Amino acid sequence: MNERITLMAAGELRDALAAHQRGDVPATLGALMSIDPESWQAIERRLASLGGNLPDVLAALRGETP
Repeated sequence: MNERITLMAAGELRDALAAHQRGDVPATLGALMSIDPESWQAIERRLASLGGNLPDVLAALRGETP
């Protein structure tokens, strides 16, 4: 099982989070959809190990409670 997040995926995630914070839904979705499956699984596992998930992170960025 690969626990590695590629540099490209890390950049796409950063771009997605920044776009979401700006309220740019198309850019958010485009960046998230560009993340390769192995990196995506590693991101999900890392978030879960911290007790969260992507919807929680996105809500926090927008100042919402999950």
